[in-house]
Amino acid sequence: MLHIYNTMTRKKEVFTPIEAGKIKMYVCGVTVYDLCHIGHARVMVAFDVITRYLRHRGYEVNYIRNITDVDDKIIRRAAENNEPVDALTERMIQAMHDDEASLNVLRPDHEPRATHHIQDIINMVQTLIDKGYAYVASNGDVYYRVTKFENYGALTNRNLEDMQAGARIGIEEAKENPMDFVLWKSAKADEVSWESPWGAGRPGWHIECSAMSTCCLGNTFDIHGGGPDLPFPHHENEIAQSEAATGEKYVNTWMHAGAVRVDQEKMSKSLGNFFTIRDVLEKYNPEVVRYFLLASQYRSPINYSEDGLKAARQSLERFYTALEGVQAAEVVAEGEWVERFKTAMDDDFNTAEAFAMLFDLAKQLNIAKKEGYTGLAAQLAGYLKLFGSVLGLFDQDPTEFLKGVEQEGALTADQIEAMIEARKQARLNKDFAESDRIRDELLSQGITLKDTREGTSWVRE
Repeated sequence: MLHIYNTMTRKKEVFTPIEAGKIKMYVCGVTVYDLCHIGHARVMVAFDVITRYLRHRGYEVNYIRNITDVDDKIIRRAAENNEPVDALTERMIQAMHDDEASLNVLRPDHEPRATHHIQDIINMVQTLIDKGYAYVASNGDVYYRVTKFENYGALTNRNLEDMQAGARIGIEEAKENPMDFVLWKSAKADEVSWESPWGAGRPGWHIECSAMSTCCLGNTFDIHGGGPDLPFPHHENEIAQSEAATGEKYVNTWMHAGAVRVDQEKMSKSLGNFFTIRDVLEKYNPEVVRYFLLASQYRSPINYSEDGLKAARQSLERFYTALEGVQAAEVVAEGEWVERFKTAMDDDFNTAEAFAMLFDLAKQLNIAKKEGYTGLAAQLAGYLKLFGSVLGLFDQDPTEFLKGVEQEGALTADQIEAMIEARKQARLNKDFAESDRIRDELLSQGITLKDTREGTSWVRE
């Protein structure tokens, strides 16, 4: 049985979808004011694998991931750039799609944008006002009345009274209570805005997801996911809004990916340890980055470091070395290896345990190759490729992968091949001193040669 850790109940639970065989899942996406960073990549890759595995297991998954394309940060960045808001957001959305494609992240089934659901948002805000859960303040903003919602704080196990004690009301705010949060912001001069019953304005961040998720998936759905910073206040506020508006339970299972830290510190621009996905991909093969993000179970925090990425590279080399020279056979999804993979992934998508099994599989594949059992080797390679497809890995040509990513100032592939050809000629001339010199020079550049009966191949360390 599939078990998933539910943030709401703080325990692993047997997962049972609302409708047999079908799963409705919503994941909070990116606020598109800047390039995506490695923390975004963690969430993208985690829920990509979760979706792939659920489909592999036979579920029909409707995966929704929203785009926040109107927000304070977006408006400020557009003003700084002296460009229209929609020009900024379109550029950043395209960059996001390019980055996730590099990481082999499949696109969600639907990507609703906040600006495409303004009327749905207005309708939900009006419903909350009509039910007494929201009010129009003296400054024209519409706020959610937190004290009206009985279970506020349940997701993060927080007490409203304790939260109120430390809360403050800003100078420009007109709240009844410090914990009340904005649903609709009245427009400032020259800001992007839409007409509403309360005047020109734009939606607050939290109400966007409540409106988009219910529009796409209904009042109650199976899974809601997101990053580690979202349970409070974002998801707590989503629950309050949605359940007050519909009168029904919002989500059955809440899932949150672990945080990414950099050399054991929180990633931030102020600390100078902030890495965009593009920063990382300049130095590392995208599959190495994907493996690094999956090497830990999705809820576990990750420490981003050069050593961690190098270890990921070495792990992938072991798999590709095992696959090199073998034509993978088509395999059926049954047997010991399949059951071991299923056991790991059914335990809250435990990719770390799955990789431990895959290393055992690669070891047996290497033994089969060495002993000349070509049929068994082809079958084992088939299983490795099957599981790799669920994880979004092992789809490169092994020889090409093992040649590695060229770093700035490093020898190019053409230069390396030319030196290998020169070494070959030296050996034919019995000039073994020159042959050794070339090998040593390549080794000093991080290039290891492998001499076989078929010729000489190379890998970049």
